[in-house]
Amino acid sequence: MTEREIKKAAMKLSPIDVYNLLPRTNCKECGEPNCMAFAAKLVNREVALESCLPILKEEHEKAYRKLQDMLAPVIKEVIIGTGDHTIKVGGKLVMYRHEFTYHNPVAIALDVTDELPLNSKSPGESLLERVKKIENFSYNYIGRNLTLDMVAIRSTSNNPTTFKTAVENVAKTTKLPLILCALDPNVMEAGLIAVQDRRPLIYAATKDNWKNMAELALMYNCPLVVFAPNDLNLLRSLVKTLTEYGVEDLVLDPGTFVNEGLSDTINNFTMVRRNASKGGDDLFGFPIIGTPITAWLNKKDSKEKIAWKEAYATNLLMSRYADIILMHSLDGWVQLPTIIWRFNIYTDPRKPVSVDAGLFTFGKPNATSPLMLTTNYSLTYFTVESDLKKFGGDYYLVVADTEGLSVESAVAGRYLTAELIAEAVKKSGAAEKIKHKHLIIPGRAARLSGEIEDELKNVGLPDWRVMVGPMDSSGIAKFLEESWPPKKD
Repeated sequence: MTEREIKKAAMKLSPIDVYNLLPRTNCKECGEPNCMAFAAKLVNREVALESCLPILKEEHEKAYRKLQDMLAPVIKEVIIGTGDHTIKVGGKLVMYRHEFTYHNPVAIALDVTDELPLNSKSPGESLLERVKKIENFSYNYIGRNLTLDMVAIRSTSNNPTTFKTAVENVAKTTKLPLILCALDPNVMEAGLIAVQDRRPLIYAATKDNWKNMAELALMYNCPLVVFAPNDLNLLRSLVKTLTEYGVEDLVLDPGTFVNEGLSDTINNFTMVRRNASKGGDDLFGFPIIGTPITAWLNKKDSKEKIAWKEAYATNLLMSRYADIILMHSLDGWVQLPTIIWRFNIYTDPRKPVSVDAGLFTFGKPNATSPLMLTTNYSLTYFTVESDLKKFGGDYYLVVADTEGLSVESAVAGRYLTAELIAEAVKKSGAAEKIKHKHLIIPGRAARLSGEIEDELKNVGLPDWRVMVGPMDSSGIAKFLEESWPPKKD
């Protein structure tokens, strides 16, 4: 079996295939109860092979190498940056998200140029101000802080000294991983000298400069972009040449055209990934970079229209296998849909997004404050949280573990039952904090109300009453105005 055939077979692995190659000592040094449990997690890429300490011993070297080959992704993982400030790109095991969870979310890079003034009285127009804006960009989406990942420094001056100064200033301002963009090897080397300890991504090697860029990539131990716009044959040829030259960490740029050439761009990205994932072409088995920033080459359109083109091209390319995206616009209406779409693509389709179960407080609740219940599906929880904070007031909220399902789905699928709710209330400790013995449940769980009261007795909470709240959390304020405090029976 060839190395490629081994890799293609990796997704068909069963835990027993891996188990047969493990030392099978059941030593528990990996943190799992036995080798079979470790094998199951290894097949699902939930643990690293190196967590098995016995297999690292010399006598198991052959099995270790074979497992490495079997588990290797068809798209090589490339690391940009060093230490705690690294970005991993690529590392994809499959072409389609439904086949297996995507790993290593798309790295979004925003650009600065070496001709921007270092400081400026006009906000947002200086080099350092723009870098800080990139670094500080953050949006909280269903409990996750979504941020940007990299800074790309473009040489528009084509002057080695100017580029080196800009790179030095950016490096002093941010710890984010860097992309150095220059086609002149002399300019590129000036930038690399300034950040040789940061392992930036070199952009880019072309048919004209590939040898010099390869020398720089090897000398400074940096990953290298291979650029062949709208020419997959040339791209493949350059990759073959560079890998034979000794450059191992490559990123592919098939070219990004956001106007008439957009369909060709999407087709090229798709064919590169398809040839690697389905066709077994190792020369295309590298991460892909998209550059929707090219939208700004069109000077005829308004800034708003250009930014709109950049935004839709970005989202299309993220859906079509880009591992790195280079953008220009920092406008919120451009970046928010981009980072949210990325978040949604790179969540595990097998596991709903959830929050921790437990007891949450809002405001300064006391013994007479309402006690409510919801599920741990992120969108449900953060919608309820938002509404409670908007209304103001003091509340307790029990979040039940429904494995990330919403209220209606959890009730229908028996993930939210009277027994589970009673146990959640008991475990939360809410009974020790309140004295009114009333639990408000979502309206979509109304049919469980009687059973919940019975189950609360079974867990040692007698005389508790269940109140059926509104169907939607937006109605909580009105519900409490009309129904709280509850009337005595």
